[in-house]
Amino acid sequence: QVQLVESGGGLVEPGGSLILSCAASGSIFRVYGMGWYRQAPGKQRELVANITRGGNTNYANSVKGRFTISRDNAKNTAYLRMNSLKPEDPAVYSCNAELSNHARPLVPATYWGQGTQVTVSS
Repeated sequence: QVQLVESGGGLVEPGGSLILSCAASGSIFRVYGMGWYRQAPGKQRELVANITRGGNTNYANSVKGRFTISRDNAKNTAYLRMNSLKPEDPAVYSCNAELSNHARPLVPATYWGQGTQVTVSS
């Protein structure tokens, strides 16, 4: 069984910073790509950033220069550092990961975490 658990969300003032973590655990053989998505009330879920196992990154235009995605392959963990948070950033932030487990090491599948709430308010 594999699960992704996010942490680090909360309330922050405009211009503030937060660091989100996403830890994959369970019978993991290998973690490939990892990503962060967000969904605000009444809006569709959107990609925030993703990162390959080798460290190549991709960002939504709305967060470029403010957010940084990184990962620790030894810990099967991805991070999202969010700086200069704006009133338009609040949402439930969810991570996903493409990974394979020991039962089927050559067949990766996509897993999602439950999400963590980020609120930006003064």
